[in-house]
Amino acid sequence: MKRCPITYEEITDGIYSKKGLNKLNPALDILNPLPFTNSELILESRKRMTKMSIQGVQPKLSARLSIKNSVFEIVNRHGIFILKPNPAYFQQVPENEDVTMKMAAVCGIDTPLHGLIYNKEGVLVYFIRRFDREGRIKRIHVEDFAQLAGMSRETKYNYSMEQVGKLIDQYCTFPIVEKFKLFRLTLFSYLVGNEDMHLKNFSIIHKDGIIELTPAYDLLNSTIVLSNPSEEMALPIKGKKSNFTRNIFLNYFGYEMLGLNKRIIINTEEQLRESFNHWLRLLEICFLSDELKSKYLDVLVNRRKILGWC
Repeated sequence: MKRCPITYEEITDGIYSKKGLNKLNPALDILNPLPFTNSELILESRKRMTKMSIQGVQPKLSARLSIKNSVFEIVNRHGIFILKPNPAYFQQVPENEDVTMKMAAVCGIDTPLHGLIYNKEGVLVYFIRRFDREGRIKRIHVEDFAQLAGMSRETKYNYSMEQVGKLIDQYCTFPIVEKFKLFRLTLFSYLVGNEDMHLKNFSIIHKDGIIELTPAYDLLNSTIVLSNPSEEMALPIKGKKSNFTRNIFLNYFGYEMLGLNKRIIINTEEQLRESFNHWLRLLEICFLSDELKSKYLDVLVNRRKILGWC
């Protein structure tokens, strides 16, 4: 049985479900393949890098959805979506990011519209709607935490999660609300093996007079992507990047460093625990290979045991 790569629904014909197309635009009846191969997309991302506002190690392209032509079109300016083809030398990064973002949404983490689409050779490409755009041309002010901390792309790992919490105190309108979001996202990232949450993967957004954390982005299980991962978090907590315990996350980071109420901390942990079976179901039906599904499951089960959830 085939599944829609946007919603994971079972479909009997076509390649996308009506619900999946509606998520992109209610006026969309079909979606034609992205008119590039994966190699061509990577080449396009390199050629356009200096012209676009999105950069980074992973190839990215700015795009808009043409309802008239029923296809994503790559653009240099005024893109509403970001497309991510699979990078060279790594396996199924789009499929990995998509299922991890869906897992995040299950436990209440705010995520933009995202999913997978096919290119002309039938290979999946990850898409995500930009949260820093409104309409066709209006830009919303967003700053990543490397900018806030005075760090660069080269020094984005030279910080700690405790310092991230202090930046929230300094810049956000309602710090305690945003520190709760940070705590949940941190615990989630540990559970799913997302060991690359550096400063550029946290951002604040200025909207309607409020400064708050942006929706989550760039979440994936990097543990199964890297050949020999040696760390469990990109930024240290209590001076550690690995060998974490439940006490470090809940009592030290959540209670002592972020100043969260203990009831909120326990409720957050319980919310994540209750999401676990939903994560397993998503992992079962996602587009990762059986080999990577098994590796992903091993990470989830192992981290769950470390937190004493079994």
